[in-house]
Amino acid sequence: MILWELFWNFFNIGVFSFGGGYATLPFLYHISEAYNWYSFDDLSNMIAISSITPGPIGINMATFAGFKTAGVLGSLIATTSIVLPSLVFIVLISKALRKFRENIYVKSIIYVLKPLGCGLLAAVGVNLFINDFLSESINLYNIAFLTFLIILSLRKKLNPLFYLLVSAIYGILTTTFLT
Repeated sequence: MILWELFWNFFNIGVFSFGGGYATLPFLYHISEAYNWYSFDDLSNMIAISSITPGPIGINMATFAGFKTAGVLGSLIATTSIVLPSLVFIVLISKALRKFRENIYVKSIIYVLKPLGCGLLAAVGVNLFINDFLSESINLYNIAFLTFLIILSLRKKLNPLFYLLVSAIYGILTTTFLT
């Protein structure tokens, strides 16, 4: 039964998440609340691991969530089910898109979906921050480091991989020396 629920949830994520791997975050957040297959800390780890490992972020997160839920078989089911709708849509839409490429309604839908995806991603980011901030272990070092990164990113336009690398090093150092 859990494998079917895993398939169905990640199939729905594949159908309804539009805009890249981070667009899956609201759905993954909902799954963590509804099913308790993984915790919010696990979700934070999924984001971090999926961002630094090769491959599409959404698929990496599905693989990790499936493994956390039901082991290797769960990871295979979650990965397959999140990719399946895209495969079907690509085949169907590629044939129709040539005909409707310049259609004003198609352009309008795509124009509206982009900020909606950003809004969903921002909502998950705020929820993750609030959950971490309101947890019992408020870490002022982490808040100071986040503030530093935000200020740095506003002043200098560096490659996002730089921020990921610096954050990974910070995480390793603080986990190793402050725990």
